[in-house]
Amino acid sequence: MPIGTQRLWRSRVKNGLQTLLIMAGLALVLAVPGYLLAGGLGIVMSLGVVVVGAFAGSWVPARYILADAGAGLLHRHQAPSLYRLLDTLYRRAGLTRPPQLFYAPTPELNAFAVGTRHDGGIAVTEGLLRTLTLRELAGVLAHEVSHLRHGDTRVMSMAAAMTRLTLWLTTVLQLSLLLMVPLILAGEFRLPWSLLLVVAFAPSLSTLLQLALSRNREYTADLDAVALTGDPEGLASALAVLERHHGRWLATLFGRHPPAGLDWLRTHPPTEERIRRLMSVEASTEVSLHDHSDDHHAPPEIIERPGAMGRRYWMRRRR
Repeated sequence: MPIGTQRLWRSRVKNGLQTLLIMAGLALVLAVPGYLLAGGLGIVMSLGVVVVGAFAGSWVPARYILADAGAGLLHRHQAPSLYRLLDTLYRRAGLTRPPQLFYAPTPELNAFAVGTRHDGGIAVTEGLLRTLTLRELAGVLAHEVSHLRHGDTRVMSMAAAMTRLTLWLTTVLQLSLLLMVPLILAGEFRLPWSLLLVVAFAPSLSTLLQLALSRNREYTADLDAVALTGDPEGLASALAVLERHHGRWLATLFGRHPPAGLDWLRTHPPTEERIRRLMSVEASTEVSLHDHSDDHHAPPEIIERPGAMGRRYWMRRRR
């Protein structure tokens, strides 16, 4: 059945509840080493540092963050077809700021969003532009626009800050325990085994929660992308291409199909499951971005590309 408002809102509500639970779990894991180091004040200070750091980071312009990652801004005359897509996607997503598209001169197949809906940017790599068709890129860009639309970048930034601070605090605890070894050996201090368990497993637990949060946000971004493009097959096709390239390292270790038990170590949900969910949604001709002409089955035309050191790369559209 076509994707409807009720289904989309149901997915968003479920996503929101899961996000709250995972963020609460991250806060709890962070609070434990904070409490062991400084009591109640340690909890307040730890959580306060995360909140202040996340909101301070959101004020940094996206172009500065992407420039630091080696991505240069693509102007409209350099990528007219992609900007036409982004203009439509931004309008449908209710984003009022003009889109900013960045280019990273790397052969990897990747796209990512940085910033917020008020000042966000989307970066695409050389490998992605050379490999995907315009129709597939529309699905990928819609997915990234969804991340900006729902503030996923800020949520993931806060989760990453919690994980890093948890690692730092547990490291301080480990050093403190090492300094107390003489007292423990002399029998003047009894070693709390519960403290050792916290120190040992808190960073790993925080990392696993962060990965779960990332997978959680991806499912709704997929569904929201289909609502923006009206074309589930475009994104599904792009995901299949990305899996063939990104899944090679797992294939070399575990054969053609990686064990299902490794899914909880992924930053993204299993591609097969994402494609299955997408293909259960029918295309909507009312909102489709495409007329299914031949142009949409070729890579987009990029007239000139900025390199990491100001060089320019030229490429015609491949037919």
